[in-house]
Amino acid sequence: MCGIVGLLVKTPALRERLGELMVPMLIGMTERGPDSAGLAVFGKQVDVSQRKLSIYAGFTEEGADFAWQPLVEALNGAMDVTARIDSKGNHGVLTVQGNVERVKTWLRERYPKLYLLSSGRSIDLYKDIGSPSQVAERYDFANLKGSHLVGHTRMATESAVTPDRAHPFTAGDDFCLVHNGSLSNAHGVRRKLEPQGIHFDTDNDTEAACRFLEWRLREGDTLPVALQKGFEELDGFYTFLMGTSTELALIRDPFACKPAVVAENDDYVAIASEFRSLAHLPDIKNARVFEPAPEEMYVWKA
Repeated sequence: MCGIVGLLVKTPALRERLGELMVPMLIGMTERGPDSAGLAVFGKQVDVSQRKLSIYAGFTEEGADFAWQPLVEALNGAMDVTARIDSKGNHGVLTVQGNVERVKTWLRERYPKLYLLSSGRSIDLYKDIGSPSQVAERYDFANLKGSHLVGHTRMATESAVTPDRAHPFTAGDDFCLVHNGSLSNAHGVRRKLEPQGIHFDTDNDTEAACRFLEWRLREGDTLPVALQKGFEELDGFYTFLMGTSTELALIRDPFACKPAVVAENDDYVAIASEFRSLAHLPDIKNARVFEPAPEEMYVWKA
């Protein structure tokens, strides 16, 4: 059992309050996921020549005391790039202008214990072990700003409680997925994707779904087409909530075994596993509140 939350604000003024509105949503899912928590937030895009890399340093000996600035100085001195860092404890968001694939290779070779959480022009990603309230405070979620976000609280069932197995999972640029449920054919999906050169970082079944859908996007599918192929290929019980730089998408399996509720009005679209995580939102009494149908696609534009 896990908890999912999502929030997309339609009113530009609410972008300044995105984190403030989200934190009670995440904490409201504590009983569904006390082991670990995380979120991906989509904000203003960096320049087309730049990429942001969200990095976790908790696996290093230094942990929360990791020396981010010397890393940036070493990177800028080692290759023809311009990089800067915005760090919060053991997480850092590295903004790079230059060849980002070379930067990823350099990081793997020089800092093998660092873990790359996400990459893209608009996504920042934070996840860690601990209760939702602890993780939210640790990374100052209440002050996050942006157009939309995807969050998760985890109760581990099929793999260990570690930061890398927490949600959201990402693949490619500006794509993330959170999951409530379990897949019965995750290993079969992995066997299908690995010959395509797709590398897996964990044994978590959610990663298989994330990499399958991103693979379809990379092959040229639109998000609705990729989701339809997901219905055909992914077997199990699931509610998936996904974010891209411009969209928020929700699907449930054909039996709709895992809960979800949506509230939508002129100001926002809010999604959670249970209504209690939506009750605090402004003007919720006038929102259209509904349970998403099984095997239907819900896609909202940011």
